[in-house]
Amino acid sequence: MAQIRYWIWLTSLVGLRPLAMHAAIEHFGSPMETYYAPAGGYDAVPELNAKDRSLLENKDMSRTEEILEVCQQKGIHILTLQDAGYPERLRQIADPPPVLYVRGSLPYLDELPVIAVVGTRKASAYGIKMALRLGQEITACGGCVVTGMALGIDGAAARGAITAGGACVGVLGTAIDVDYPASNTSLIRDVAATGAIVSEYPPGYPTMPENFPRRNRIISGLSCGTCVVEAPRRSGALITANLSLDQGRDLFAVPGNADSETSFGTNALLQDCAKAVTCGMDILCEYAGLFPGRIREKTVEFAPPEPARTEAPAAKTVIDKPEGIPYIDVESRLAPFTEDQKTLLRILAKGESHVDALIALSGFSTAKVLSAMTILTIKGAVRSLPGKRYELNLK
Repeated sequence: MAQIRYWIWLTSLVGLRPLAMHAAIEHFGSPMETYYAPAGGYDAVPELNAKDRSLLENKDMSRTEEILEVCQQKGIHILTLQDAGYPERLRQIADPPPVLYVRGSLPYLDELPVIAVVGTRKASAYGIKMALRLGQEITACGGCVVTGMALGIDGAAARGAITAGGACVGVLGTAIDVDYPASNTSLIRDVAATGAIVSEYPPGYPTMPENFPRRNRIISGLSCGTCVVEAPRRSGALITANLSLDQGRDLFAVPGNADSETSFGTNALLQDCAKAVTCGMDILCEYAGLFPGRIREKTVEFAPPEPARTEAPAAKTVIDKPEGIPYIDVESRLAPFTEDQKTLLRILAKGESHVDALIALSGFSTAKVLSAMTILTIKGAVRSLPGKRYELNLK
């Protein structure tokens, strides 16, 4: 615990450049030696500028003690570069984060075929469908998904991984105790409950735009390879792709329509160096020899979300007959419910479903689905099952 205080002190100095941080550790030997450097000692480190030296002269430990207290209260684990549990793949990159803050339980990633799944926030329906599918298939076939928890592709990949019942790792560009974006709060907490959320920024660290591109090196650094699902000309996902190549990792991309702006970046990657993939095993087959017995080809029943309707249908949609309920009665029993509730009940009419599958198939937000399922459970229209699953209960 004594050593960890100095790691936190060093990495929580807002404004200290990463280059300066690593240079100080290398020169003095550790954060503790950096803290106790003699007068004028920082002048001997050529990589430190005047601002860096001024920040390092701040020996106030009150912020460090506050971070330790918050981490203890919120169950946040702390890993430093010197810890055995620090992921070795990440340790090997040129600029590894000196400290990782972890919510949840971080899998032993060095023994897993870890795949980063990333893409644009402004994803098309096709992109969301493919991200869900890849997240689900990679997980079901023995891999582990790492993603950035952003809206669009990242969130869909995480949701697919959770639906498959495996662990997922989300990397934040904010302080570890900030759920960002706020609209993904429920998803972020679900990822932490089944896997882990990680960040290099301690509780209370200010959110700054430049932190988001920097977190991409962690996403690729934790992974064996990166799959870009959908990315336009200018996309943070392309930054992750370049970092992946710089780190000696593999690169994959999902083909898109030639005239689709949201696939311009991915199609360009395919022309340059990325392997084209259309399913999870297209990626995992590359690692079968490295992880013998771990990767298993498995058929995954994937039902992509139906495209949103722009006008009322000409006739009622035919749905599968749920077991134990006469087909003719199903649609008539939906009359008392709202349109959103009807959509969810029609999905459940095909069989019991995990809450994440309901979110994916309905296209509704996590908050809307959870609220609707609570109401439907109270009304007796659905029955809650273990493991966040639901089944139809219309009588």
